[in-house]
Order: sequence, then C-alpha cells, then structure tokens
Amino acid sequence: MARRKVYRVQLRRRREGKTDYRKRTRYLLSGLPRLVVRRSNAHYFVHIAVPSESGDITVASAHSKELARDFGWKGHGSCAASAYLTGLLCGVKAKRAGVSKAILDTGLLVPSAGSNVFAVAKGALDAGLEVPCDEGCLPPMERIRGDMFASDPDRFQRFRARAIDLKELPAHFDEVVSKITSSTSEE
Repeated sequence: MARRKVYRVQLRRRREGKTDYRKRTRYLLSGLPRLVVRRSNAHYFVHIAVPSESGDITVASAHSKELARDFGWKGHGSCAASAYLTGLLCGVKAKRAGVSKAILDTGLLVPSAGSNVFAVAKGALDAGLEVPCDEGCLPPMERIRGDMFASDPDRFQRFRARAIDLKELPAHFDEVVSKITSSTSEE
C-alpha cells in the first residue's frame, strides 16, 4: 500500500501574511520586551509589548498622530522625522513605565540600513531605552532633522501642503523634541 503525502495547512495568520512565527518565537525566547514598529501609508505606531501567558501586554505606546495633537508637529506622519519623534515619545513613556531594554520587532517589514524603521529605533535609543542594533543601520541625524529640506525646498512638495516653511523645519523639529522630553518628564 502506497503512502500518501500529508498536507499540513499553515496557521491562519501565516496564511494571511500577518505573522512570521519563526521570528516571533525568537523574540519570545529572548525574554525581553519588544519595541514593536508598525507603519501605514501615513502614520507610525510604536509600542512596547511584554510577553505573558495570556498574551502580549502593551506597557507604553505612541502614534504619530499624537505628535500633531499634543506637541504641535506640522510635518507629515510617515517621514523619517515623525518616525524618530514617535520612537522618542514611546521610549520616554517606556522609561517612565520601568522598561529599560527592548528588542526591535519590525514584523513583516523588511528593514534596510538607514530606513525609517531604524529612525524609530534611534528615537528610542535617544530616549534612554536600550535597543540592540548596529550603529551603521541608523539613519544620520541630518536626514532625520530635515536639513536637506532647508537646502532644496522646491524638491519636497509633501511638506508644502502642511503650511510649514521648509527652511524652518530643523528648528521646528528641535522644538518638538524639547516639548516631548520636557512634557513627559514633568508627568
């Protein structure tokens, strides 16, 4: 009697392309909280997830919409500057919640060196959170602050619709950074 090949159906979230279970297993076995970065076309969502028996518990979170609402950010929600600021905000909230070290979880995003995912990690690092990653992967601060916008404002149209002078963007960025660090340290 010939043996038949048994077909094993993948788990639902893997079939839908939402979860890489091998990666998730490595994250859980590390025992560290995860700095989870998720991106849409217009925003970044960052949170610190601590694994538990009943599921992940979110300790601190930040959304790029908070930047405009609470701190006066006038830039777009999916640029490198807002990615950095969202990571900084989440990192400050995590430090206040007692988290000192986290591992970067990019999900199904495929990060490349200098990408905005690493701008989030740089923001969390600057907030005092310990995130193990290679320094060569982090984008330069000139790119994050928007210094290239000031040098060639005609090339970048996305910020013009937001009623912000591109020459003033680095100063505005520094102002929002100081608001984030001062307002969250007072609470």
